[in-house]
Amino acid sequence: MSLLKSASTVSLWTLVSRITGLVRELLVAATFGASAMTDAFNVAFRIPNLFRRFFAEGAFSQAFIPALAASKEQDGEEATRQVINHVATVLAWVLVLASVVGVLAAPWLVLAMASGLRQDGFAAATSMTRWMFPYIGFMSMVALSAGILNTWKRFAVPAATPVLLNVSMILAAWLLAPWLAGRGVEPIYAMSAGVLGGGILQLGVQIPVLRSLGLLPRISLRWSQVRLAWADPATKRVVHLMLPALLGVGVAQLSMLINTQIASHLAPGSVSWITYSDRLMEFPTAMLGVALGVVLMPRLAAARAKNDTAQYSDMLDWGLRLVVVLAVPSAVALLAFAQPLVATLYHYGAFSAFDVQQTTTALMGWGVGLVGIVAIKVLAPGYFANQDTRTPVRIAIAVLVITQILNYLLVPYFQHAALTLSIGLGALINATWLLLGLLSRKSYRPRPGWGIFALQVLAGSALLVIYLLWAAQEFSWIGLRAESFKRIGLMALVLVGAAGVYLGAIWAAGLNPRQFLRR
Repeated sequence: MSLLKSASTVSLWTLVSRITGLVRELLVAATFGASAMTDAFNVAFRIPNLFRRFFAEGAFSQAFIPALAASKEQDGEEATRQVINHVATVLAWVLVLASVVGVLAAPWLVLAMASGLRQDGFAAATSMTRWMFPYIGFMSMVALSAGILNTWKRFAVPAATPVLLNVSMILAAWLLAPWLAGRGVEPIYAMSAGVLGGGILQLGVQIPVLRSLGLLPRISLRWSQVRLAWADPATKRVVHLMLPALLGVGVAQLSMLINTQIASHLAPGSVSWITYSDRLMEFPTAMLGVALGVVLMPRLAAARAKNDTAQYSDMLDWGLRLVVVLAVPSAVALLAFAQPLVATLYHYGAFSAFDVQQTTTALMGWGVGLVGIVAIKVLAPGYFANQDTRTPVRIAIAVLVITQILNYLLVPYFQHAALTLSIGLGALINATWLLLGLLSRKSYRPRPGWGIFALQVLAGSALLVIYLLWAAQEFSWIGLRAESFKRIGLMALVLVGAAGVYLGAIWAAGLNPRQFLRR
């Protein structure tokens, strides 16, 4: 139950984060719509996010958490504190240098990300990139703090901090944007201040918790201490593990860069439609995949450090069963009920019915690959816990090639929706490849009963499809724009009914969700 309790804590805070994130996107959509300026902001925001994934929750976390867990298990807490200090010192110096270079190189970064932006959008994206680039520094230190706290099984604070970014951006759109507009300044610039403020808040809230545990990193500014930190074998181990992980993250971000570049050459608003659909896709991805990955990573690493192969395999099995029982119905909802979801959440203010339709098609592309996207969050830590960052990279490179071939074939027919569909299909291939690798190594041995379990989930999902298709056709979700509270209330009733239909169906098929979760 400790695993379930930890995952539930992370999932609950992730739910709060995604709700505030939806409020943020709703407010941005209603205030700014889908235009050249919103495309410029989304491009600018993706640039520091891209580099953040290099230094933060991507490559760094994949290398740092297994090394930290192994040090804690084998060398004790005092030696691990020294590892934390040395790694934090090296990371801080790298981040300062990266931030300076990023601010200076902003025009070239925007050009590489979205050369199709028009002149005014390009200038706006460049300016906002410069304002937001230091965000990677704050978020990378947040990732280091989160890795420490998760290793010490303090999951709540790291899981709660993303809420602060959303709150900061909501305040920027609500209060700062009108203030700038009243002074003749393009209001979208307010969102840059919201992003930077959110990064500061997220780091600030973690510092007192680390201090209370005696784990607050001591970052040295003296060059002699930096050289000492770099010479630490533990630091070199983290860097050694990061190199292939950086390549893996680079492959994933290269895919995103290519897709953004393609979208910038399509109809104006394409980047924004994909971004709005991505926010909805992140709801199940974060609540299921990220929560499970955060909880499983340090425990899988600890099991490997103790050479406890049975516990390692059982935790993977537990995680994959949760993925199937929860991600499959979520994918069904994104495919069968996409337009009502988009209309209810975004169809206000400057967001038109045309924007609803375009965002809907992008969301359905994500739905195709949702199970794969979530499963990767469980399967990849199975490799990282073994301090194997190379195998997922090789798979990611192959999947990148496949994804771009799919883009070449599908974009002429489906436009921006092809970009999400190709990523979704690539995620399914990636997850299958990772699973087969774990099975072939005999690192993961599935527990009995998977065949019956899969049939029970499919039976429940089939009834869910029928129910959601009926609800999508029965009500005029776009036509209810003027009656927003009625539409929101109707959506709540339909979703409660959907949960009842699915859970009732799998229970009738012989799968008791409570017994499954307890096991």
